[in-house]
Amino acid sequence: MRVIAGAHRGRRLHAPDGLDTRPTTDRVREALFSILGPRTPGAAILDLFAGTGALGIEALSRGAASVTFVDDDPAVLRVLAANLQGIAGGEVVRRDARAFLRTARRDGRQYDLIFLDPPYRLGPQLGPELSEAVAAALAPGGLVISESDRRTPLSLPDLHLDDERRYGKTLIRLHASH
Repeated sequence: MRVIAGAHRGRRLHAPDGLDTRPTTDRVREALFSILGPRTPGAAILDLFAGTGALGIEALSRGAASVTFVDDDPAVLRVLAANLQGIAGGEVVRRDARAFLRTARRDGRQYDLIFLDPPYRLGPQLGPELSEAVAAALAPGGLVISESDRRTPLSLPDLHLDDERRYGKTLIRLHASH
């Protein structure tokens, strides 16, 4: 797995051992960033369930102003820190996504793009649970990009579904505020 484009193009990204972390494939990242186009440069980004950080690192490579990476697995965070070595603009937060969103809401933090990529098996449950808090963290005109298994889509009822694309078993949805 490598960074596709930008300042860190070709940089190798590592994944933790085991099957719990499922990095977004190069093909899906390439398609997603083609869709996002000019939204990425200068953007403040939140990468929830960051895992390897592949989405956020790709965004930083393409000119994002900052990316806040949130995950609560210590082993995953060690790999993420190694993947971020030498890349400016990344902040790593060890917290549960729900707790982080509560704090962001209280502090009035908002993001231009929010990547939401929970473990596929938890998507159907977490989508509705996180929907309102994710909507509150979205800056005006921003987008939430969710990734889930196409057979068990992640739904965000507090946001408007703008677009969805299928890549094999992966479903990418782009959501905006109502």
